[in-house]
Amino acid sequence: MDPAFWLRCWQQDQLGWQLDAVHPLLSQAPADWLDHRPVFVPLCGKSPDLLFLAQHAAVTGVELSELACTDFFRENGLVMDSSQDAGFVRSQAANICLYQGDYFALAQAHVASCQRIYDRAALIALPAPMRQSYVRHLRKLMPEADMLLLSLEYPAGEKQGPPFSVTAAEIKELFDFATISQLQQRDLTGQGFARRRFDTSTLIETSWRIQWN
Repeated sequence: MDPAFWLRCWQQDQLGWQLDAVHPLLSQAPADWLDHRPVFVPLCGKSPDLLFLAQHAAVTGVELSELACTDFFRENGLVMDSSQDAGFVRSQAANICLYQGDYFALAQAHVASCQRIYDRAALIALPAPMRQSYVRHLRKLMPEADMLLLSLEYPAGEKQGPPFSVTAAEIKELFDFATISQLQQRDLTGQGFARRRFDTSTLIETSWRIQWN
């Protein structure tokens, strides 16, 4: 998926992945994960999860779309300060900081304070070759991390992503350098994913805790 695809989605308001409330698997995260440690949110969009996380700790997000970043602050009544920062537009209000730009151009310095990662719909937004690059860059950005990852799985061949189906086996392969624990599952069969209808025979969402150092 090239950047133009996602920018068109935002410009045309095709936001099928967007939730209007905090994701239930985030609100049910383990207490020792959902703590005061600063958290990094890749491909964050304008998710309400950012506000939930900010109730606990400082939040740093990265998002390609300028529209998504400005809408997040505007829709939540937050007055932001913006500045240029190494090729990104950095916008901040209270303890939420969003970098508008390319995730793959992000440097360690941008997320230096972060100890946790929350991925609700970043990995599953990417085709297989990009998922490998995404994880490699994530590890480069954060040599030590405690990650909450949400994945989606449906039978191969029944639907073309995004969101893409990412199996447990692939997650274990992608994060073979980490300790991986499966937390919870939701059966979304017949319910769809966020605002998007899914005509698949099964649809399972899973939360994972992935830790490395």
